[in-house]
Amino acid sequence: MKVRVKFFAILRERAGTGEVMQELSEGATVNELWQALQKAFPKLNVPGIRMLYAVNQNYVGANDTLHDGDEVVFIPPVSGGCPR
Repeated sequence: MKVRVKFFAILRERAGTGEVMQELSEGATVNELWQALQKAFPKLNVPGIRMLYAVNQNYVGANDTLHDGDEVVFIPPVSGGCPR
């Protein structure tokens, strides 16, 4: 199966792209997708990073199962803001 992956913020910078198509085995989970992406894009391997995951614009957990054609978004922690 194939899923569309979108990266934002620091993940986009580390992957060098904002979007990829990733092929996975049927029944793969969000976590298994993340592991495959870390192999394909080693700079994504950031120890201890905590993210939110969305599939088809709905927040999901790391153990949720993916389906062919899903759109997966990895949302990294956000920091910063407007200085005062």
